Amino acid sequence: MAYNKSDLVAKIAQKTSLTKAQSEAAVNAFQEVLVESLKSGEGLRLTGVLSASRVKRAARTGRNPRTGETINIPAGYGVKLQAGSLLKKAVA
Repeated sequence: MAYNKSDLVAKIAQKTSLTKAQSEAAVNAFQEVLVESLKSGEGLRLTGVLSASRVKRAARTGRNPRTGETINIPAGYGVKLQAGSLLKKAVA
C-alpha cells in the first residue's frame, strides 16, 4: 500500500497516543531532519531500517519520454536509499 503524507500522519496517530496534529508535527520534523542531513552531505542512517545518502551524478544524456528526443541532463545530486535489515526481513 502506498501512503501519501496525510495517510502516514493518520496511520501514525492510529498506532500511537498522538493526535493527528502531533503526528503531523513529528512527520514534518523527520522530513526537516532528513532534508537538512542530505543537504549537509552527512546523510541519515536509521540502524536496521534505512540509510539515505546524497550522491553526485555526472552529466549525461537521456530521452524525453513524450517525444523520444535526446536531451542533455546536467550534473547534479541524487539520493541513494538502502533498506536496513529490519526492512529486508519484512519483505523476505
